[in-house]
Amino acid sequence: MIIFSGGTGTPKLLDGLKEILPAEELTVVVNTAEDLWVSGNMICPDLDTVLYLFSDQIDRKRWWGIKDDTFLTYERMKELGVTESMKLGDKDRATHIIRSNFLRQGISLTDATLELASIFGIKAKILPMSDDPIFTYIETPEGVMHFQDFWIGRHGEPDVLGVEIRGVSEASISPKVLEALENDDKVLIGPSNPITSIGPIISLPGMRDILKKKMVVAVSPIIGNAPVSGPAGKLMAASGLEVSSMGVAEYYQDFLDVFVFDERDQADEFAFERIGCRAIRADTIMTSTEKSRELAEIILGLFDTLVCP
Repeated sequence: MIIFSGGTGTPKLLDGLKEILPAEELTVVVNTAEDLWVSGNMICPDLDTVLYLFSDQIDRKRWWGIKDDTFLTYERMKELGVTESMKLGDKDRATHIIRSNFLRQGISLTDATLELASIFGIKAKILPMSDDPIFTYIETPEGVMHFQDFWIGRHGEPDVLGVEIRGVSEASISPKVLEALENDDKVLIGPSNPITSIGPIISLPGMRDILKKKMVVAVSPIIGNAPVSGPAGKLMAASGLEVSSMGVAEYYQDFLDVFVFDERDQADEFAFERIGCRAIRADTIMTSTEKSRELAEIILGLFDTLVCP
């Protein structure tokens, strides 16, 4: 199975999937459009969350970074008058240093990620969506800013006037991702932000056409008219999408087979038929590994009912 992932919602679902399926059967294609350089090192927040999950290092309270990490380097730099744009833990920083050294040696981001996964003893295949530079910028009344400056630096507070994924139209799908898609017809789109987490992946040239030939199940990150977490609501509205599960489904409609939305949502499951997909209700609030596993079991059952186009 191939899973498209962003930073928080999808890794929680992966937490359940890896309890059911052998890790070797999971390929996770991860958003890289929120990556940035900090203090000379390439930070890949979404990739690192998935790496830390599969290596049992993830800080489950925050769902980013390494559990029990320290921040001595960050605090020391602050004492010396240098404030980094992201608060990086010491163990976490080691990951970034190793990755960046690989990149400076001319190794692709894909191969650098596979090397890190090997170092961490991970058996699942974790792949960046592309080896090309892609960056998400948010247009606000305060000016245009990198996504991390908007979300981490400004806590998502500014109004959003627009979203630009720079470089995506010139980028290529990672060759390893293409290979995985050639060999697997099951694609799960996790409950990550559809605009800045999943959007860059499906916006890569040729990706939507590939997905039309696959069995695709997607999970909504929206309940009612608000996201479970993160700035998806603001970003969807600024992108001209209705902030609702239906809005997410419409964004994916040209390749979507089954849509999973929360049992608390007031949307009419039969309304999704007009955009050509089946919809089912489930408990999508994953507050524990057991909850994640229950949702994962439902999703695996859905794939058993599908036939590849």
